Amino acid sequence: MSSQKPSIPRGTRDFGPEKMIKRNFILNTIQTVFKKFGFLQIETPSMEQLSVLSGKYGEEGDQLIFKILNSGNYLENINTDFIIENHKKLTPQIAEKALRYDLTVPFARFVVMNKNEITFPFKRYQIQPVWRADKPQKGRYREFYQCDADVVGTNSLLCETEIISMITEVFQKLNINDYTIKINHRKILQGIASAIGKDGQESSLCVAIDKLDKIGIQGVSKELLEKGYTDSEIEKLLPIFNLKGNTLEIIEQLKIFLDENPIGNKGIEEILSILDILESMNANFQNITLDLSLARGLSYYTGTIFEVKVNNIQMGSVSGGGRYDNLTEIFGLPNISGVGISFGVDRLYDVLEELQLFPSSSEQNTQILITYFDQEGFRYGLNILPQLRAANISSELYPDSSKIKKQFEYADKKKIPYVAIIGEEEMIENKISIKNMLTGTQERYTLQELILNFSRN
Repeated sequence: MSSQKPSIPRGTRDFGPEKMIKRNFILNTIQTVFKKFGFLQIETPSMEQLSVLSGKYGEEGDQLIFKILNSGNYLENINTDFIIENHKKLTPQIAEKALRYDLTVPFARFVVMNKNEITFPFKRYQIQPVWRADKPQKGRYREFYQCDADVVGTNSLLCETEIISMITEVFQKLNINDYTIKINHRKILQGIASAIGKDGQESSLCVAIDKLDKIGIQGVSKELLEKGYTDSEIEKLLPIFNLKGNTLEIIEQLKIFLDENPIGNKGIEEILSILDILESMNANFQNITLDLSLARGLSYYTGTIFEVKVNNIQMGSVSGGGRYDNLTEIFGLPNISGVGISFGVDRLYDVLEELQLFPSSSEQNTQILITYFDQEGFRYGLNILPQLRAANISSELYPDSSKIKKQFEYADKKKIPYVAIIGEEEMIENKISIKNMLTGTQERYTLQELILNFSRN
C-alpha cells in the first residue's frame, strides 16, 4: 500500500502548543470581559438545518455557506432530468444541513426554541468555530473562531454603549491601543438611499458601499450602475464619501444632506443618544468615529452597526456587529430586538503576532521538570510530583530512563524554565536541587521551601 502525503483543506490550520497558548490568551481575555458584563455562555451545534441559514446573509453570503451532503446515497431520489432542468434547486434535495456561517442566526434559532426557559433581556456569549466557503487569504480563513456577545429582548440603547465599552476593555487588555471603532446606522443608510431617489433600495446600496475600502469609489460606482443606479443618483451619493471632521461635525453635515429625512434623522438621533450615554459613563471617545461607508453587508441589521479596525495593519476588521430587530421573527417569534458584537480570534491573533503584543508564555508552560539519574531517583520524583501539582505548580516528571543530558535537552526544547535534579545527595539530605535554565544558577530546597518559593511566582 503506497503512502499518502497528509494535508489539510485550504483555509484551515493546525495549532500546536505554542499557538494554543497565544490563542487561549485571546479567548480567555474576551471571555473574562463578557462574563464581567453579565453575559452567560451557550453553545449550538456545528451544523444547522440549511433552511435555518439560507436567506439570512444576503445573496453573496448564502453562496459562502458550506453545505453537507445527505448521508448515504444522496442522489438516490434524483433523476438526471431533474439535475439538468433544475440545477439551482438541486442543493436542498441533496443537502439538508450546513455548517454554521456565523453564531448570530443559530443564536436566534436557539432563542425561539428556548423562549420559555430563558429570561429576557437575555445576555449570552458564545465562543465557537464557524465556516465560510471563502477564498483564503491573509486574515481570511474558511474555518475560524468567533466570539459573540448578544442581548435580545430590549430596545435600550444602553446595550449599544455596553458593546462599545466591552470592545474598549478587550482591546485594553490585549494591549492594542491604535484602533478605530467605526459606527453607523442602517436607518441613516435608508435615509441616504431615499435622499438620492432610491427609497426602499438600501440593501443593494449597502452591499456596494460596504466594499468601499476594497474597491474604492470607482468600484462602488461601477457596481451600483450594474445594479440599476443612474449616473445622476450616483453623483448625488458621492458627497457622502467625502464628509470630513470628527463624529459630531460629520453628523451636522449629514443633517444638511438628509434635509430632515425622517428615517435618516431617526438614525442620527440614536447615534447621538449612544454618544450621550457613553459620555455619562465617562467613556473615552478617541477611538470612535462615524463612518458612513460602513454598511455591514449582512441583511439582518436594522439599527446601529459596528466595525473595529486596527490601524496601520494590512487586515480587515477584527470585530463587528449591530442591532437587528427582525431576526427571530423569521423563526416565528416577532418583536424581539437584539444587538450583538463578534470578535474574530484569528485576525486578532495575526494582529498581536505582527505587533509583538503577546505576553511571555513561560508562566503558562510547564514550570518545573523533575529529572533523575536512576530508578531510585525516579521513584523519589513520583512522590514529589503530585505535591507540586497540589500546590498549583505546573510540573512534569521525565518519563523515560535516559541520560541526564537528554532530560535537560527536553526541558530546553520545551522552554521549561526550571529543572529539579534528584541525585543521591538530594535523596540523602531530603532536598531538591533546582537549576534556573535561563541563568544557569542552581539552589537546593526542601520540598516545603520549593513549594513556598514557586507557588508565589
